[in-house]
Amino acid sequence: MFKDRIEAGEQLANKLLEYKNNKKAIVVTIPRGGLPIGHIIAKKLSLPLEIVLSKKIGHPLHKEFAIGAVTLNDILLSEDARDISNSYIDNETSRIRATLKQRQDMYYGVSTPTNLKDKTVILVDDGVATGQTLISSINLIHQQQPSQIIVALPVGPPSVITKINNMSAVKNTICLLTPSNFQAVGQFYKEFYQVDDSEVIRLLMEANQKTIKD
Repeated sequence: MFKDRIEAGEQLANKLLEYKNNKKAIVVTIPRGGLPIGHIIAKKLSLPLEIVLSKKIGHPLHKEFAIGAVTLNDILLSEDARDISNSYIDNETSRIRATLKQRQDMYYGVSTPTNLKDKTVILVDDGVATGQTLISSINLIHQQQPSQIIVALPVGPPSVITKINNMSAVKNTICLLTPSNFQAVGQFYKEFYQVDDSEVIRLLMEANQKTIKD
């Protein structure tokens, strides 16, 4: 169990020291829970911090159960979506994309996301459950033709970590805990507060101002 996201980020950073000061490397994190961890890793490795925007599609009868995930340009559906109506999926996709566009405008303002072509991308989140959001993020990043994608996670179920590591787009997966009794990401943190938009913006600005100065 981790004390909090900061401790998890510090432990992950220690596993990624070979990328410290690498001019071609960048930390990319999934908001909002992944930002405190990505911030710690970016700070320790002296790397820029970026975000990738994606969000799960919840089952109509159980919103916490993911049947897929959406980015601004992509959609990924699991086998559990086979019996769900197309109208529900289309409506959820439109609603989620509107939310993601609002977040992009909020987080970036007038600036634009970093081009990830030929970069070593270290993709970070605070943990993974079904893996749908993370997998859609990997596919989105892969479309930008990075040189390699390294996935770094504090915790996830063994089957999902194996699935992610077997993706052709993923060079390596680092996961600190792969418990067989996995039920939810938050069960492995003593403190697991909800990260809000203001913290995302603050951490992004702080990390990248530091990188520019360096």
